[in-house]
Amino acid sequence: VLRNVVVGLGAKADGVVREDHFVITVASEIMAILCLADNMEDLKARLGRIIVAYNFKGDPVTAADLNAVGAMAALLKDALKPNLIQTLEHTGALVHGGPFANIAHGCNSVRATRTALKLADITITEAGFGADLGAEKFFDIKCRMAGLKPDAAVLVATVRALKYNGGVAKTDLNQENLEALKKGIVNLEKHIENLQKFGVPVVVTLNSFITDTQAEYQLIKDFCQERGCEFALSEVWAKGGEGGVALAEKVLETLEKKESHFAPIYPDEAGLKEKIETVAREIYGADGVNFSPAAERALKKAEEMGFGSFPVCMAKTQYSLSDDPSRLGRPEHFTIQVRDAYVSAGAGFVVALTGAIMTMPGLPKKPAAEGIDVDENGVITGLF
Repeated sequence: VLRNVVVGLGAKADGVVREDHFVITVASEIMAILCLADNMEDLKARLGRIIVAYNFKGDPVTAADLNAVGAMAALLKDALKPNLIQTLEHTGALVHGGPFANIAHGCNSVRATRTALKLADITITEAGFGADLGAEKFFDIKCRMAGLKPDAAVLVATVRALKYNGGVAKTDLNQENLEALKKGIVNLEKHIENLQKFGVPVVVTLNSFITDTQAEYQLIKDFCQERGCEFALSEVWAKGGEGGVALAEKVLETLEKKESHFAPIYPDEAGLKEKIETVAREIYGADGVNFSPAAERALKKAEEMGFGSFPVCMAKTQYSLSDDPSRLGRPEHFTIQVRDAYVSAGAGFVVALTGAIMTMPGLPKKPAAEGIDVDENGVITGLF
């Protein structure tokens, strides 16, 4: 994977020598802008604020300064519209946008969510990965910007994932292991606590598989109910939509009986470092944050340029609550390492790079595209 490049190494006409890097498309600022824009006017305003360089005085040079907004808007004119698709069970769903939750803000588009709110009594949307990444960014970035107030949160867990967090090897995850489950369930406990800190009622659902046992199921159910959470078993893997009826009924019951007191985890007026430290301590469970000199300079400059009121978008591994992917369960006594930061002025947030997270991650050695084909009758195979 080509991640870093040095440009401008030729003659004077080839420009200034500088090092730059690639960002995977789904984590790019354009993707974030597409997903956070209210309408075409807002889209163009956000595109115009994208910082592409700095002049010799240190002032930002934006896409608007380069008269590039119109061309970008033309390319995104149709992409801005939410996509209505049909599921395998012939129901409708809006699928629009795809920012990664480990690097970017991890939520579908504001326009799709608002469209769904107009078309249905209840809108369900997903945020990527765990409550430390997608959910935190959904609450602190998307809901803050769009003025959304969620009524409840559904936390999805699996027996296999919890046993893995308890130290079980991947090859042994199909075997019942209550001791490992008890050890790994502290990871679920932290995600529950994180959601509760935002003031929303929490429903935990166990995405069940045929290898799960009744004893494992009961242990998780009791654990969740002891912590004030509603609980429902989801059997959609085996039964499709029919297997999700119990979960749907539990969510409806929660909406009727429990009130949401949603609030972001930090205020707009907090400093950028304070916002990062709040997320690290409250959501990740860290003892504190260590800022590299580069990160210190970047955050200071961001505030000097007037971006101090922006929310922060933490770029962090999805494999651990910490910034070290090898630390499973519920890590304690650790410090988050912020190695750098940059402003996504168009998106409206400041990105903090933690640990060894990469903005251009590697993909599988064998892409899924290699298994897709079209037969002589025009039938596409290999999509599922």
